[in-house]
Amino acid sequence: MNYKLNTLSTLVLGSALTATTVFGAGALEKVMKDRGLSENDVIRAAKTYNPTGGRDEFVVFSSGGQSGQVIVYGVPSMRILKYIAVFTPEPWQGYGFDEDSLAVLRQGNIRGREINWGDTHHPAISEKDGKYDGRWLAINDKANPRIAIIDLEDFETKQITVNPVFKSAHGGAFFTQDSEYIIEAAQYAAPFDNNYHPIEEYKESYRGGVTMWKFDNEKGKILEDKSYTIEMPPYMQDLSDAGKGVSHGWGFTNSFNSEMYTGGIEVGMPPNEAGMSRNDTDFLHVYNWEKLAKLAEDKANYTVVNDMKIISMKTAVANDALFLIPEPKSPHGVDVSPDGEYITVCGKLDTHASVYLWSKIKKLIDTKDYAGKDPYGIPILDMKKSLHGQVELGLGPLHNQYSNVDGEIYTSLYVDSQIVKWNYKTLKVLDKENVHYNVGHLCGMEGKSADPQGKYIISLNKLAIDRFQNVGPLHPQNHQLIDISGKTMDLLVDMPLPLGEPHQAVAIRAEKLHPHVRYKMGTNTKTGEQHIGKTLAGQEKIVRDGNKVTIFATMVRSHINPERITVNKGDIVTMHLTNLERAQDETHGFTVDHYDVHASLEPGETTTIKFTADLEGVFPYYCTEFCSALHLEMMGYLMVKDPNKKYESAQKLKMATMTAEQLKAEYDKTVAVNDATDAVIQSVVKFLKENGYDKHVTVKDLVTDAFDQYGQIPAQKKLADEAVKAGDLEKAILFENMIWQLMVKTADVGIRAKDALVRLVATKQTPAQERGSRAFDEGGCSGCHVVGKVSSGPDLTGVLQRHENGEKWVADFIKDPEKMYDDPYIKGMIDYFNLKMPNQHMSDDEVKDIIEYFKWVDENANLF
Repeated sequence: MNYKLNTLSTLVLGSALTATTVFGAGALEKVMKDRGLSENDVIRAAKTYNPTGGRDEFVVFSSGGQSGQVIVYGVPSMRILKYIAVFTPEPWQGYGFDEDSLAVLRQGNIRGREINWGDTHHPAISEKDGKYDGRWLAINDKANPRIAIIDLEDFETKQITVNPVFKSAHGGAFFTQDSEYIIEAAQYAAPFDNNYHPIEEYKESYRGGVTMWKFDNEKGKILEDKSYTIEMPPYMQDLSDAGKGVSHGWGFTNSFNSEMYTGGIEVGMPPNEAGMSRNDTDFLHVYNWEKLAKLAEDKANYTVVNDMKIISMKTAVANDALFLIPEPKSPHGVDVSPDGEYITVCGKLDTHASVYLWSKIKKLIDTKDYAGKDPYGIPILDMKKSLHGQVELGLGPLHNQYSNVDGEIYTSLYVDSQIVKWNYKTLKVLDKENVHYNVGHLCGMEGKSADPQGKYIISLNKLAIDRFQNVGPLHPQNHQLIDISGKTMDLLVDMPLPLGEPHQAVAIRAEKLHPHVRYKMGTNTKTGEQHIGKTLAGQEKIVRDGNKVTIFATMVRSHINPERITVNKGDIVTMHLTNLERAQDETHGFTVDHYDVHASLEPGETTTIKFTADLEGVFPYYCTEFCSALHLEMMGYLMVKDPNKKYESAQKLKMATMTAEQLKAEYDKTVAVNDATDAVIQSVVKFLKENGYDKHVTVKDLVTDAFDQYGQIPAQKKLADEAVKAGDLEKAILFENMIWQLMVKTADVGIRAKDALVRLVATKQTPAQERGSRAFDEGGCSGCHVVGKVSSGPDLTGVLQRHENGEKWVADFIKDPEKMYDDPYIKGMIDYFNLKMPNQHMSDDEVKDIIEYFKWVDENANLF
């Protein structure tokens, strides 16, 4: 091995000794030889490699293009971490299939029409002092002009806002430096109203515009009633950027089609691409959004169209708040430097990048030094007087990102398929790197903020051509990671993206993100509030109101409660589901076969599904997320019967083939079950009477309901006895079965009455015991343990007395049950119940409170 390769082994494997002792002598050289890798290849691989369990330094949020979603991946590993559902139903997460996410998706309806797809383009992270704060992500939909807000505490879409006056909007979303507003610019000019206007009236009736969406950075919500739109000429406004630092309070939006050309191939006119690129320059729109926001507070300064405040061009100009500057033709980006002084625009039909200086622009505005006005009376500033300078970069310059080196900027060249590194202050080109192929946007590490980090640039390429395994004519997109930490750029790795057409991406330091690992029990994750259907273990129930059936259900490893639901055909079924898990990553999914519903429930989440039971039959429902060794057993049955049909009892058919001896045995068995059930009921009744149930209204009402059911039994018993006397055991068994149904209903209500009474007559709980009871329920413990009886797990009454130093033993077991799986006592419990106690990640304080709750249980053991 030569010295150069020894050095490489040291870099990649930690030391030459590690390479020979762990991987075998010459292992690295063998891998390199077998795979045809150069030393540079291996170094590049080492720069992007994350060992198992490793974490990335940066997190990237990429638009998902026509998928209508957001793609999340890490840098430098380039590993995809998540798809965030935004404008499009997404089955895995149940987005658009449960009622709560559907309510968010339906916020995006336009003019009463359901819209179930989107063309996501420009993600933006909320800012403080021009720096990313990691709280909210906004993204626009170009096809259907909308803005969505994603909460970065759980990476879920919480709001979709429709722009009521735009017909398309490429130019969004862009936060102002303190997240006061989100900028959204119209793309294709169109009338603001929803009426027909002939294309011949383009200049008179069609308009461009910029909407300033007021944003509440504490609540993460767009405030539509405090937002406004700036009317602009029909110049096809495009991308925008907000001023920062010295230019804070101003916005910058470029445009194409200053020619106001409208095409007409079908009538012999030149196509749009010719007519819209005739002029040598287009216009950069410069506007004082801060001043316009104050004007929008007075009704005298705006009109209202489709509930949107419109500030006219005339009003904006009269208040010195709207200006135009010529810019290179067909620009596709405008980017403000970290300090807010330099503004870079690239025209994709020009080989130059143009750098404007804010101080020059502001001076021209302040002195009213105008070069003229456009046809709508908007002042035009002189291009040369506004410029800091221009630099020739190459063919097809598009988008820019800044680095942490003073003056350093990176620009994509679409036609040349290159990234250019240059200095916007000295106007000198420093380096170029070839990419594959036809790059659009770039993603720097916080590269559009006031605090760019440098280190990497990602090239978002539109074409992949020969880079990956052929998967048919539709190729993936190609995101290429480039190391920019050295003097020259170094392309490290390709990453295929097979979802939509990712358009732009934004990156943030991972350390700025602090997402949840679980929710507070019973949370509606779309609102952040407690869900109306929150259900804890023991609270499960089925409620019928006419043809409306509401089910309050829970999910915990490894059962769904209830496991059997019977409804009538035509019933409207609403099912509230709560995931009782506390352990992170213990997601449960839920679906009912044939009914096109799906929910994904993270630990602590409650959500709702709703459907009409319009299909007769038997439909299994089950957990769709493989959650435990008994995942397949986590299921139940929805049984839909037609109330207008008479069903032949399978039991009756069975009895028709039974001998007299078999019928007698079946009858005796049924009576015995009823006697045993009645014994349970009588024990509950005895408890209720002994503890003065009639002194408590809520309990008394439940007991009345129970007795209503129980009171029907004598009539059925009389019929059963008469059938026996007549020698018709078949009929007697059917009546005894009816008795059993009534007993089950009685017992269900009676036991709930008993549980309610226990809370009223038991020793008053201390604050710690109350907290412990709540932690026991909300921590999912009651999903397997029912105090006072054996259920899916052992009865915990007296648990503190079962072991030497019982309190410590119980505390240790709650905090780390895995360590005690081999304990003979625990092993016996596992074998008996066929379940292992999961780690519910209780805090030390919660454990202490639960032990105090167990003391209260023992003190009141006679009540359970």
